[in-house]
Amino acid sequence: MAHNLLKAGFELKVHNRSQAAVDELVAAGAARAASPAECASGAEVVITMLPDGPDVESVMPGILEGASAGTILVDMSTISPVTAKRLAAEAEARGLPMLDAPVSGGEAGAINAQLSIMVGGSRETFEKVLPVFQALGTKITLMGEAGAGQMTKACNQVMVAINYLAMAEALALGAKSGMDLELLHQALAGGLANSAVWERRGPLAIKGDYKAGFRIRLHHKDLTIALDAAKELGVALPGTAQVREFYRAMMNMGEGELDHSALALLLRRWAGLADPTP
Repeated sequence: MAHNLLKAGFELKVHNRSQAAVDELVAAGAARAASPAECASGAEVVITMLPDGPDVESVMPGILEGASAGTILVDMSTISPVTAKRLAAEAEARGLPMLDAPVSGGEAGAINAQLSIMVGGSRETFEKVLPVFQALGTKITLMGEAGAGQMTKACNQVMVAINYLAMAEALALGAKSGMDLELLHQALAGGLANSAVWERRGPLAIKGDYKAGFRIRLHHKDLTIALDAAKELGVALPGTAQVREFYRAMMNMGEGELDHSALALLLRRWAGLADPTP
């Protein structure tokens, strides 16, 4: 995402806990910042992209310290809608407009600037940041007030999870019956069963390639966010709860760093099938 901002001509100052990522971006033309406060100093827009809510909260004091009145804060992490609303209120009390703008599209979407970006916040602030979003994604939607972007992402992660479960069950059934799974993929891609999950991750799952584009442990975290929101709203999400527990089981087996499509491994094992060899 940072590379795509540089390609679009934005001046970029970067900070990260992993210095290898900073070194790579500095070599590509970004400036180095030693802290969140230095990163925010003099910036028109500050973007955070971190694994979870506590990570965002940990850097926010530095950002608030370094930012000037009118600096726009954009959190593109996937965090709780409740946390997003609270952070936006705290920022705006200091004269710093804030958007929550989580993304979907996986590693390929990030690399190819084809992300779906779901935004919560004011339309005025959204319009100011739109050129930045357009350098990162192709489907950019203002969903409503602060927190609405994160609630939309929760819905997204619910659907992705159920799609992965459907793929895992279909592959387990097909494999147990002795079917050619590549032919199965070809056949199902032509009908109503097709999905982005089936198209993109199906061939890799068939080959046993579970190199992480999006890790199981992160999807588990996202499903917990969705289930917490559902509990507060009185909504039943039985399929989501089931997939979260499947992911928890894989994490307990030391497989939380695999791609979330590796749910197919669990279903294969329950069917008495060996893991595919990449």
